Amino acid sequence: MRYMASYDLMETIRNTNQWLGATAQAIGSYPAFAMMPSPGLQWMRAWGEVTERTFQRMVVKPDWGIPSVTGEDGKDHLVNVEIAVPGAFGDLIHFSVAGRKARKRKVMLVAPMSGHYATLLRSTVMSLLPDCEVYVTDWHNARDIPVSAGKFDIEDYTLYLVDFMRHMGPDTHVIAVCQPAPLTLAATAYLAEEDPAAQPRSLTLIGGPIDPNANATDVTDFGRRVTMGQLEEMMIQRVGFKYPGVGRMVYPGLLQLQSFMSMNSEKHSKAFSDQINAVARGKSGDHDKHNKFYDEYLAVMDMTAEFYLSTVERIFKGAEIANNEFTVAGKKVDIGKITTVAVKTVEGGADDISAPGQCIAALDLCTGLPDSKKASHVEPGAGHYGIFAGKSWRNNIRPLVLNFIDANSPETDAKAANKNAAA
Repeated sequence: MRYMASYDLMETIRNTNQWLGATAQAIGSYPAFAMMPSPGLQWMRAWGEVTERTFQRMVVKPDWGIPSVTGEDGKDHLVNVEIAVPGAFGDLIHFSVAGRKARKRKVMLVAPMSGHYATLLRSTVMSLLPDCEVYVTDWHNARDIPVSAGKFDIEDYTLYLVDFMRHMGPDTHVIAVCQPAPLTLAATAYLAEEDPAAQPRSLTLIGGPIDPNANATDVTDFGRRVTMGQLEEMMIQRVGFKYPGVGRMVYPGLLQLQSFMSMNSEKHSKAFSDQINAVARGKSGDHDKHNKFYDEYLAVMDMTAEFYLSTVERIFKGAEIANNEFTVAGKKVDIGKITTVAVKTVEGGADDISAPGQCIAALDLCTGLPDSKKASHVEPGAGHYGIFAGKSWRNNIRPLVLNFIDANSPETDAKAANKNAAA
């Protein structure tokens, strides 16, 4: 499956289904048919509308859609997305809020590169914007990156994070969500040795596979069952002629989406069937619950082959982070060298992707960090999505993370120093 023909075949199937949906919607909406109303025509129009939208959104990057934030003055302030650090494979973007003073809390959100765009963290960003200056790693779709830009594996990803942290400065608070947690921990350890002055103030790891073997899930079991040769043969293709990255070896987003959907096929089938009926009855909206969820869920991006394969081989199979054996550009990264960065882990009690135990393993690896700089939280009953974007995040986890940030801010250090001096 490593050929352009396979990639182009998938894109052809997607494009054809989008065209069929648009055609069915146009036929079902033909004005002359209104003279003889038919449930069949209404259903065909509804099927076409849902089908066209479903297959169209698979190749479109969602917009951040954060127009404004209400400030302390009660006014709405416009939010502008600005590129702080550009990169071939990803940018560091800043959500600049017009007309308000810069917030003291400076947060860098490390978004996953696991099939979806960074916009998956939209609700997380919106929840932090009123209280923080928010920066996010915005990874690019591999199909749009020319082969001339070179490779991009987990070591390159780690070095990107190092560069982003250096740009942000030492008063930064880093929050890594899911997949990038191990590499963010490694990037922090890399800075601890190479450039200690650029280390962040705190590091919060949310639902990440620091030690995938600490509590097995279907994801970790899959990584153990399948050989690297099988993965390369089944999952890797070359980008087709339609995109700037033509010829690049990737794990295609459409193939990833097929895997996502197959895990809950009955649930997704029912959701689309119900949506078609809702559209036929005129009970749906452009931003209803179904469209709001699937506009994001179906928008997938290609990963470079080397990033996907090295993640499976080195993070899951080899457990290099868990065993503190990770190397970057031939240099061993010692997580024990982290001595000043406060580290907090957050896990969901019902997380079936990164199960409880996988993320908290980071604290044991930080052998040079005093216990006063370590913290952990397990949210009862919370699933994977809930710990960074759902009700559990908004009501329970977000306040804890902000408190952790405040406890490890320069202002807190200054107060402690003054108190000790007075004593």
